[in-house]
Amino acid sequence: MSTPELHWFKSSYSSSNEPGDCVEVAVASAAVHIRDSKTPHSARLAVAPSAWVNFLAVVGERR
Repeated sequence: MSTPELHWFKSSYSSSNEPGDCVEVAVASAAVHIRDSKTPHSARLAVAPSAWVNFLAVVGERR
């Protein structure tokens, strides 16, 4: 089985002041993938879409 290529984008929650200081996100059907833009080929975090939605709700409350 082949793995589809992920399409990464800068999270809107990342700082716009520091171009190299970003979190990148890629959404797939089974998981949301998160990585540090400074080290895109290193470790990634993958969470269930529902966990990502809950995380964004908490972050949004603190903005």
